[in-house]
Order: sequence, then C-alpha cells, then structure tokens
Amino acid sequence: MFQQLSYSTERTEAYELLIKQLHALSEGEKDETALLANASSLLNQFLDQVNWVGFYLWKNDELVLGPFQGLPACIRIPYGKGVCGTAIKDKETQLVPDVHAFPGHIACDAASNSEIVVPIIRNGEIYGVLDIDSPIKNRFDETDQHYLEKYVEALITYL
Repeated sequence: MFQQLSYSTERTEAYELLIKQLHALSEGEKDETALLANASSLLNQFLDQVNWVGFYLWKNDELVLGPFQGLPACIRIPYGKGVCGTAIKDKETQLVPDVHAFPGHIACDAASNSEIVVPIIRNGEIYGVLDIDSPIKNRFDETDQHYLEKYVEALITYL
C-alpha cells in the first residue's frame, strides 16, 4: 500500500537529492566561478518563492558580489553590515524572517522580505556567504537552514 510522505519528509528527501545533484555537477571541476555559478543556479531552480540566490566572496576585508541568480545586487558589503556582513562577523547562519526588522539591513531589492545567509568558512578562513532572499516573510525555517548549511559544506569540498 502506498504511504504518502509528509511535507517535512518530502522536503528532507528533496534537499538530500539537491545535495547529490550538487556533487554530480561539481565532480572534477576546479574552476571556482563555474562551481559557484552552477551552485546558485541549482538552488534557484530547486527553491520556490525566492527572488535572489547567490554568493558574496570575501576579498580585501569586504564581501564582493559573486555568481548569482536574480536582479542586479549590491556589489560590496562591509564586514558586519547587513545580514551578509553579520553572518561573516558572527560566523553563523542568519535566518531572518522579516528583513525590515533586521537592524542595518541593506536593501538591494525592495521586493525582498525574508533572507537566509550561510557563511562559507574554508580551512578556518572566511571564503564568503551563500545569500538567499524571498519576497515572502517567514519563507525560511530551521529545515532550510540545516540543509543549506549541508549544501555549503558539500560545496566547500570542491572550492
């Protein structure tokens, strides 16, 4: 007899498949721009209700825009500023249900209402962040956080 999966089980399985797809796309590739471009594209295809998915890379003590999917974005973000800069400063994921309530939020896209930013730490050093925005408040939850952190961990193995 067929047993229907619960929403959370479906999401868990979908995220696990996403990570497997990341490995399949990345295996053997050494170019970081190509890896990050495919990683952002894969997430943009997988996630619903998002309007920006991409990377900011740590260069000369600031975050600089890297490969992304979405509208044009802020090019540079200072350390400790906005959600991305805070993720770097605190070295922890920022799960923001309402960006308008986040002190010092940098509004690159007025349509964004919630955001999740996962810091990328490689060999103990800041590499950058994965930044995902949504026009929906409360779009991201702890399941998203857990699996996006796993996604970044998988990606780091290729960078």
